[in-house]
Amino acid sequence: MIPGNGCVYNQKVLDCIADKRHTFSMKTAISLPKDVFEKAERLAIRAGKSRSQIYSEALREYVARHSPDEITEALDRIIEENGQPEERFVTVASKKTLALVEW
Repeated sequence: MIPGNGCVYNQKVLDCIADKRHTFSMKTAISLPKDVFEKAERLAIRAGKSRSQIYSEALREYVARHSPDEITEALDRIIEENGQPEERFVTVASKKTLALVEW
């Protein structure tokens, strides 16, 4: 239990289950090269976002790009829950593409 907010803290998942409207966040300190900090600062001002939002979005995107297994697992879950997608489009598109190829 995290003191003061009634959230359940799970070491493995870093999950907070208290109120679905509540966003659980972790504070951290990092060192950045000066040029990266200045570019991020300018971006935050232009985008009208906080520095935390900019860093959070950047890190979330980086992690997503470097975690292809998570994407595959998510797609597998969707297919498992909903079945295979309709393959008619693939069949029609393949036939049209093959018709254009000179053999």
